[in-house]
Amino acid sequence: MKIVVIEDHQLVRDMLVESCGHVLPGAEARGASTGAEGVRVCCEFGPGLVFLDLALPDGDGLDFIADIFAASPGAKVVALTSHTDEFTLYRALRAQVHGFVDKNEQPLKVLGEVIASVMDGGRYFSPSAQRLRLAMRNNPVDFSKLLSDREQELLAWFGAGLTDEEIGGRLDLAARTVKKHRLRIMGKLGVHSTPQLMRYALEKGFTRVQGAPHPVARASGS
Repeated sequence: MKIVVIEDHQLVRDMLVESCGHVLPGAEARGASTGAEGVRVCCEFGPGLVFLDLALPDGDGLDFIADIFAASPGAKVVALTSHTDEFTLYRALRAQVHGFVDKNEQPLKVLGEVIASVMDGGRYFSPSAQRLRLAMRNNPVDFSKLLSDREQELLAWFGAGLTDEEIGGRLDLAARTVKKHRLRIMGKLGVHSTPQLMRYALEKGFTRVQGAPHPVARASGS
C-alpha cells in the first residue's frame, strides 16, 4: 500500500510516515511539506491513502483536494487539523474527505483505527468532529442551512472587521452591494450588529480558512 503524508511540520510528518510503516508492515509512505509538492508526489507515486493537513504554507489544504483526487483516483483522503470548528468541518464534508483527525485531541496510536476505517470503505471522524457534526445537523438555524456559498465567502470578510468600502475594493463590488449582503446575512443569522456578526464569524471558524482575511484592530472612534 502506498501512503502520502502532506504536512508542513517536519516532526509530525516524519512521525506519521514512520508510524504508517509500523501500522501497515510493507506499506510505502512518502511525505510532502506543501500542497503543491503533495500533488506532485501523488502524481508520481499513486497513493491509495493521503493524510492532508488543512493549514499548509501555500494555501488551505482543502483547496488541493480536487487535484489530489485527479492525481490519484480512488485514493482515500484523511484531513488533519488543529481546529475542529463548524466551518472547517462543513468544508471538509463538502470536499468528501474520508477522515477528519483532530491533532490536538488524538494520540498517534489512533492511526491504526483511522487507516482501518477508511480503507474498509468507512469514514473516520474524531470524537469532537462527531459531536459537532451531530449538533450542526440538528440545528435548524445552522449557517449551512441559511447561507449561500457566496454569503459564506462574504462572512469571512465581514468577520475580519473590514468596512463595506474595503471589502468592495477587494472583491470588485460596490460598497452598497456589500452593505446589502451584510444586512441580508445579519437578517438570516438573527444578529443585530456588525460586532455580533464578527463574533459569529470568528466563533464558527470563517476567519480561520487559510488565505481568508484576518481580523483587523481599529483605533477607537474609527
